[in-house]
Amino acid sequence: MKIAVPREIAPAERRVALVPETVARLVKSGSDVLVESGAGESAYFADQAYQEAGATIVSDTAELFGNADVVVKVRQPIPNVLLGEHEADLLAEGSALIAFLQPLLNPELTLDLARKRITAFSMDAIPRIARAQSMDALSSQSSIAGYRAAILAAGALGKFFPLLMTAAGTLAPSRVLVMGAGVAGLQAIATTRRLGAVVQGYDIRPAAREQVESLGATFVSPQVADQTETSGGYARELAEDAQRRERELVRGVIRTADVVITTALVPGKRAPILVSEDMVADMQPGSVIVDIAAEMGGNCELTEPGATVCRYGVSIHGPTDLPSSMPVHASQMYSRNIFSLLQHLVGDGRLHLDFADVITRDCCVTHAGEVRHGPTRSLVPASA
Repeated sequence: MKIAVPREIAPAERRVALVPETVARLVKSGSDVLVESGAGESAYFADQAYQEAGATIVSDTAELFGNADVVVKVRQPIPNVLLGEHEADLLAEGSALIAFLQPLLNPELTLDLARKRITAFSMDAIPRIARAQSMDALSSQSSIAGYRAAILAAGALGKFFPLLMTAAGTLAPSRVLVMGAGVAGLQAIATTRRLGAVVQGYDIRPAAREQVESLGATFVSPQVADQTETSGGYARELAEDAQRRERELVRGVIRTADVVITTALVPGKRAPILVSEDMVADMQPGSVIVDIAAEMGGNCELTEPGATVCRYGVSIHGPTDLPSSMPVHASQMYSRNIFSLLQHLVGDGRLHLDFADVITRDCCVTHAGEVRHGPTRSLVPASA
């Protein structure tokens, strides 16, 4: 089986889908690995390291895609301006693709992949079950995002995070509110706690209390009668009345916070607004908001994705690819996720697709000319 690793061409994307360590394991298991020249440079993995791991370096992008049985990427296929072709059109008919495809946000791309009879697997659709933990790229990359958000906040705040007793007097610790206690939120809580801040963790799911408190933070949650969690462990969008009660609670907590880190996402939808403009206006001048959900529109009403703005004396950061800012570890973790998925899917040098298996069924987006991902299929016109 030939596995190809293209160079990522999305703006500011520094990760690579496979690192030399993983390439060596794939070669040892009998696969041929083709790596585009320069694919790992932004993550500090040189072509020579891939060659030493047993990979073949390919300089022609079209040749790389065309000769592969499986193409592994970080980002979904996008137009290649230098070639004047879309990456999806470079894939050989009947080949396989593994990447963060975000099919609910890209139904047209999904339909194009189906038309080319591409067997496509989306890393953001891996089910959150114990058996799939080693493949869970959303969790691995979210952990990095939470860590980086905490470091970004600490660097932007004009105060120390920890309590300090100095000759000039005692300095009170900074107060941090982390909104959303998923993987990113819990890592942000853990990191800001390690830096010495007084931390509160907010989540609509009562089940998150134990995790937040185990990290030394105070748990904050509205009293919601609705079901607040999906079967996959994600937060469920609240009804309007519940959202109103939620905003009232949040307003009081945010008013005293020096730092607010927001992490709430709803799969396939715009990020919910948790911090309104009037809440920002109530914050102390010099406070900082880091909105991890910026790429999906942001949890703060004033967030500008990809930019830092100052409103009412509050610095609002809207980073759109925090994992990419730590390309070495982000690539290593993602590469291990890919390897685990390949171990699950490949046997005797070819793909074995058992759609009775929940992992294969949930993350397979297209196969044999069909859109197999149920939520995405509902977005595709019946005529297609």
